[in-house]
Amino acid sequence: MADKKSLSDLAELTKEEAAVAAVEAPAEDTAEAAPPPPPVEAAPIREQQLDKQGRAYATGRRKDAIARVWLKPGSGKILVNGREQEVYFARPSLRLVINQPFDIADRRGQYDVVATVKGGGLSGQAGAVKHGISQALTRFEPALRTVVKQAGFLTRDPRVVERKKYGRAKARRSFQFSKR
Repeated sequence: MADKKSLSDLAELTKEEAAVAAVEAPAEDTAEAAPPPPPVEAAPIREQQLDKQGRAYATGRRKDAIARVWLKPGSGKILVNGREQEVYFARPSLRLVINQPFDIADRRGQYDVVATVKGGGLSGQAGAVKHGISQALTRFEPALRTVVKQAGFLTRDPRVVERKKYGRAKARRSFQFSKR
């Protein structure tokens, strides 16, 4: 506790000494001194990217699935391949995955989503739609980028199925061994 007090006292002393030195310093010394460093600018906010209909477009990928996603302001309706999300993604866990970007950004029920998905299975397609929604959300509202990025939704998940190798039953499984 005593160490903390002495450190704070030391900090206050140095501030006071710096103030006294600045007051007592002649004007000639300050003119010859190096110019102050330029002000640090915050990271520039990206521009909103919308098409002619006022929608944000993005492509999402996961495993072998590719999702094309269009996002526009609305009532929270999500269409996947022309069907409601409840019909296309029957499992509640997949619907939960799709709505994660909206929950993180506090925008649930504020945007309509139209998505077309190809390839892969339902789980990969749900991940692709989630990735596409996250990308489109940051293009519609660039201020949300940091929140969505910190949640890890803008990064494409690089994990894919390992290929089958020659002389193996599957990617790593060997054929059954027979001693005789």
